[in-house]
Amino acid sequence: MDYRAQIGIRFITKKKGSLIAACLAIAIAILVVSVNQVIFQGLYDAIVRDLINYRYGHVYITKKGDFISRNDFMLVNWLDRIPWVQAATPRLFTQVYSINATVDGQLVQDYNVPLTLVGVKPEWDEEASTLYQAVKGQYVSTRDSIVLGVLVDRDLGYPKIGDTVKLKVHDQYGNDVLKRFVIVGISQTAGNNGYDNGAIINIDTLREMIQRPGQTTEILVRLNDPTKANETKQLFLDAFPSNADKFKAQTITEAAEVQLAGFKSGIALINLVGLFGMVSSAFGVVTIQMMQVTSKTRDIGVLRAIGAKRKDILLVFIFQGIVIGSLGTIVGTAMAIGYTTYAKETHMTFNGSLALEVSYNWIGLIQTDIMAFALAIVASIYPAFKATRLEPVEAMRTV
Repeated sequence: MDYRAQIGIRFITKKKGSLIAACLAIAIAILVVSVNQVIFQGLYDAIVRDLINYRYGHVYITKKGDFISRNDFMLVNWLDRIPWVQAATPRLFTQVYSINATVDGQLVQDYNVPLTLVGVKPEWDEEASTLYQAVKGQYVSTRDSIVLGVLVDRDLGYPKIGDTVKLKVHDQYGNDVLKRFVIVGISQTAGNNGYDNGAIINIDTLREMIQRPGQTTEILVRLNDPTKANETKQLFLDAFPSNADKFKAQTITEAAEVQLAGFKSGIALINLVGLFGMVSSAFGVVTIQMMQVTSKTRDIGVLRAIGAKRKDILLVFIFQGIVIGSLGTIVGTAMAIGYTTYAKETHMTFNGSLALEVSYNWIGLIQTDIMAFALAIVASIYPAFKATRLEPVEAMRTV
C-alpha cells in the first residue's frame, strides 16, 4: 500500500470518534435519499397500480366526445386475440341526480350527493379489473343489484346490505328515469382510487335506463405484459382508424396524466431536498477533516521536514476522504437496503391506508452511492489544501 495512504488511514483511525461521525454523515445522507425514494416513489407507483386495477387498465379506450357505439363483444373479442392481453371489459357512466335509501324502514333522502353511476359487465369486469376485490359483500350480480361507494353509503345514513336505494337519472333525451336497487355490497378502495364516491350497477340495466342500447363509455384493457401497452394501443388504432371511429386509446400514464402530474413535481422536489441533504453531509466531512488538520499539524510538520512534498500531504488527506466515503457508502447502502426490505416485506402503508408499491431501485441507489462517495472526496480537498499550506518549521512549533 502507498505510504501516503497508510499515513492517511492511520491519522483517521486514531480519531475513531471523528471517523464514525464522518461516516455516519455520509450514511445518513444516503439513507434519507433512499427513504424519500421508497416512500414517494412507492406512493406514486401505488397510485398507478390502483388506477390500473380500478379505473383505466393498462390501455384505456374511449371515443372522442361521444359514446362507443360499436358492439362491445366484437371489440373485446378482437382485443382478446392479442397474445399478451389478459382481458378487456366495457364500462358505461352517467350522473345520478338524486338518490334516496330506506334504512330500518325510514326513508333517507339526499339530493346533494355528487354520484357517478358506473355500469359494468360483471363477468368481464372481474377478469380485467380488481375493483370487485374492494367490495364488502357481493359484486354486482342481478340486474337490480347495486354496489355503493363507502362515501355514498355514509352520506345516506349507512344503509346496509339488503336495504334498497332509488336513483334518478336522465336518459339521452333528458327525461327523468327512476329505478330501485337492492344493495349487495359496499366498495372501499385505499386512497380513494376506485368509486368510493359513486355506485356500480349492471351495464345492461344502465343502458336501458338512459336508452343507450349497446353503447359504452370506455373499454379497459388489462395486459399480462405491461411493457406492451404502447404496442397494444397502436395495434388497436391501426385496426380501428381514429378518422373513422374517432377512437382514443391511451396508456395508463397518458390516461392518468392530470392525476399524476402534481405528484411527479412533488417527487422532483423531494429529490432536490435529498440532494441538499447530501451537500450538508459534505460540509460535515469538511468540518471533521479541518479538525484533523488542526490536530495533526505537528505530524504534518514532521512529514514536511523529512522531505514530504505538498502533493504528498494533499494525498494523505484525500485518502482520508476515500476511507470516509467508502465506509459511509457501505454503511449507508446497507441501511438503505434494510429499510427498503422492511417496507417491502411489511407492505408499508401510507397514512394507514394505501399500501406502497415498493421495489428495489438499484440504479437510483448506485447513483446515490456514487454521489455520496464523490462528495466525501471533494469535501476533503479544502482541508487537504489547507494542510499543504503549512510550513515545516511553523507546523513543528505547534504543540
